[in-house]
Amino acid sequence: MRNFVIAATVLLLAACGTQTKKGEIFAPDGQAIKGYDPVAFFREGKPVAGSGDWTYTWKDAQWRFASKENLDSFKTNPEHYAPQYGGWCAYGTSQGHKAPTTTDTWTIVDGKLYFNYDQKVKATWMTDQPGYIEKADSVWVDLKDKE
Repeated sequence: MRNFVIAATVLLLAACGTQTKKGEIFAPDGQAIKGYDPVAFFREGKPVAGSGDWTYTWKDAQWRFASKENLDSFKTNPEHYAPQYGGWCAYGTSQGHKAPTTTDTWTIVDGKLYFNYDQKVKATWMTDQPGYIEKADSVWVDLKDKE
């Protein structure tokens, strides 16, 4: 029985890992940034939940917005507001792999939005953002479409 539980756990973890690492945009359940408004990070300086009333599909993910104004801004220039590396962990990308993120780890650097895996990883990321960004930028082109 113990071996069965271990094997089932390993299979479940492998399946979850595969599901979260598909696609250019980190979009659990199809929602980019877990349903938070990407424009609000720039305009309000904090995470703001998007609404089902204002949505937009871009790069095979649904993006939600807190207002029609934010939706319109995103539609006009999604590349400006969308997080770098599709919302995958910026530090993880710099290390050559995709990792999921949490919304409370956001930072804006030189007018670009970044997320990290958790607060501990964000602390590492903060020690050399320019260096990690340079590394991540160099590998993202090849990494973005991989699982």
